[in-house]
Order: sequence, then structure tokens, then C-alpha cells
Amino acid sequence: MGKGCFSMKNLTSTASSLEEARYHAWFHHNDSDGWITVAKKTETGKFQQHHYKPEELADNLTEWLGEDVYFSQNTFYKPQRQIQNLRQLKSLYVDLDFYLFNYDPSWVLGKLEHEFFGQAIPDPNIIIFSGQGIVLIWLLEAVPYKALPLWQAVQDYFLKQLKELGGDSKASDAARVFRIAGSINSKNGVDVHAQYRHDYRYELRQLQRDYLPELEETKIKTKTKGRKAKIVRVHAVRSLHHARILDLAKIVELREYDVYGHRELICFLYRYWLCCLLDDPDEALGSTLELNSQFKNPLRKREVEKATKSAQKAWEARSDKQANEEAIKRGYPGAGYNIKNTKLIDWLDITEEEQRHLQTIIDGSEKRRRKTIANREKRRSEGVQKREDYIKQHKAKTEHKLSELKLLLKDNPKAKKTDLARLLGVSRVHLYRLLEQI
Repeated sequence: MGKGCFSMKNLTSTASSLEEARYHAWFHHNDSDGWITVAKKTETGKFQQHHYKPEELADNLTEWLGEDVYFSQNTFYKPQRQIQNLRQLKSLYVDLDFYLFNYDPSWVLGKLEHEFFGQAIPDPNIIIFSGQGIVLIWLLEAVPYKALPLWQAVQDYFLKQLKELGGDSKASDAARVFRIAGSINSKNGVDVHAQYRHDYRYELRQLQRDYLPELEETKIKTKTKGRKAKIVRVHAVRSLHHARILDLAKIVELREYDVYGHRELICFLYRYWLCCLLDDPDEALGSTLELNSQFKNPLRKREVEKATKSAQKAWEARSDKQANEEAIKRGYPGAGYNIKNTKLIDWLDITEEEQRHLQTIIDGSEKRRRKTIANREKRRSEGVQKREDYIKQHKAKTEHKLSELKLLLKDNPKAKKTDLARLLGVSRVHLYRLLEQI
């Protein structure tokens, strides 16, 4: 009897956990597009991962119930959880590790309610109680991967506001996974659950206007005195680093992952630009190792770490005042690597055909080619508009001449065609065309 009761209790608990997980996944991803990652942390600390389409997710969660189960907050255009594969940015989030400060959870929640929500930060859609800390989730109207630099700027702003409550800067990249409700935190055996506060989807651009209005300065073309706000410069630089990362990934893809002879350099650049984009060296290294694993002839983990170690050091130097001053004295914008396109093209042996598929790593010839195409399209567009205007003007002139001709014929019904043409100021051929329309 006792054994049977225990079994029934477990079945009830499992069913309840599954429904909780399914609802959490549905609430977050019910209108998503792309691949969603579900991950489980193994005993070695690594993630066992699988990817599902939104319509497949609920039915497959049964296989993932138990300890340390996570799912991605954004989606990917192919089943690989990497920054360059982002398809839709669906949410912003901040992981609060307040337990590191021995803060009481109820005190933290009260402080958030009274001092943060609706003031320094908007009210989150979901609060995940992860077993130790909490994760705040703001759901977004989906935006494409090209919005990543803006997404990261808003993400960093929210994180900065919540730093005093244990905001974790290492959990702020767009490929992040968080625990799913219905799972268990193996560190303390606590069930993970979620609080659903509202289903309004925020617009990323509106959040920027409400909380980071300085970014609007990037659109202003008029000259202003003084330096631009730091956040504007950071946003612009991040946009460049994001484009560089996408270009590197595209080169690898175009070469069908056969990049022997360039593996160390690609990994080095990838790790450096990811550090600059994410401000998270651990995530940058992990993503670099993941990229390397996709090569036809991948480097060993130790080789990747050794070949790219200086990339992290260069990124750290960007925050060093003395290093920046020395770099500026030598004619550079600042510390770190400021590599020209010509060098990148030479180092990576990028062909003209490959450049046509890239965003920023292009030479003067490719720039001119794109400018020629853009100018041609512009002229074509303007030409269509001018032709429309011409037709309208021509029609108005014709109607005016017809009115004049009717008056002349009324006053001079026996006038010769030559005289009528002279009085109207048109040729005889044009006169005959007008007469045909009367």
C-alpha cells in the first residue's frame, strides 16, 4: 500500500511539473519563430542540448524533466546556440544572485516592487524563482538579429540598474539559457517556479527611447560641441563588432568550414570581438570553442585557449586608462586591436567573391561596387518619380491647349490650320493631334 501511494504521488508530481514547464515555455515562446534550445547540465558541468521548433517544444519537454533543465530566451535560425545564429530577439533579462550578499528573498522582492518596477526599469513579464536567486524577464515584440547592438545596450542598462541587488553580468548575452519552471535546482533540491505578471510585449525601440534617450543622438546629423555621450559611442562600436562577428561566421560558412591555415586567427578575432560585444570573457571563450568545434579540422581545446589568450588581454586593456592613453599617443583610437580591412582581407585571404557576402570586411573596390549599385537604384527610383511628374504636367498642358483651341474654333470657324497652329504656338502635327481629341 505504502509503495503504491508513493508511486501515485510521484506520478502526480511529474504531471504537475510537466504542465508547469509547458506553460512557461508557451508563455515565453508562443509566437516565436526559429529554433529554441533546451539544455540540461550534466555531472561534468557541460550542457547537453537539443533544439526544437516552437510547435515541437511542448511535446518534447517530457524528455527533459528533472534537475537543471534550461531553455533559450531568444531563438536561432539554425539549431546551434550561438550569437551569429540569432533569429529573433524575444526578451531582455537580468539574473539576480542576491544570495551572494545574504539578502532575504522577500526583502529583495519588496525593494524591486517599491523602488524599481515602473521607475528605474519597467515591470517584468515573468519572474523565475530559480532555487537560489531570481531572474527578471521582459518579453519583447520580436526584433531581428540586426538589432543586437541596441538590444545589448538596453540589456546592459537594466543590468546596471540592478547591480546592487546582485545583477549577474555573466548572464547577459543574447544566447543565454535560464532554468525552466517545473525543473529542480540540484544545488539545493528546490523546485523552480515562475510568476507571470502580465503578457504585454515591450517594443525594444520604445524601451530605448524611455530609458536610453542618448542613443537618439546617433541619428542627429547637425554638429554639436563637446563629446558625444559615452553610451552612443559604445553602441556604435558594438554595432561594428557585431558585424565583424557575423562576417567571420559567414567566411567560415562560405568555405564550408574548411578553414585550415586560418583557424587560429579566426578563433582569435572571434574571441576578441565577442569580448567587446558581450563584456563577458567566459561566454566569449565558450562560443569560440563552439565555433572551433564546427571546423572540419578543429583545433584542440588547449590550442584554442593558447592561441586566443591575448585576445582577452587586449579586451581588458580597453578599460585600462594608461593603456588607452598610450594607444592614443601612438595614433590609435584607443587600446585593443584596431585592425584595418585591408589587413583582415590579406590575413584571411578573403576573395572578391567572398566580400560580396560580407557586411564590413570589404575593400575599396567592393565599396565602390556597392555605391554604384546604390546610385543606380537611386537614379532609377528618382527617374520613375520624374516620369510620373512629367506625365501629369504633359496632361495638364494638353488640356490647356485643347481649351484654347476650342475657343479659337468658336471665334474663327473657317480659320486655316496653319493660322490655328501659329495662334496656339504648336506645330501642324501637334494641331492635328489636338483636333482628333475634340
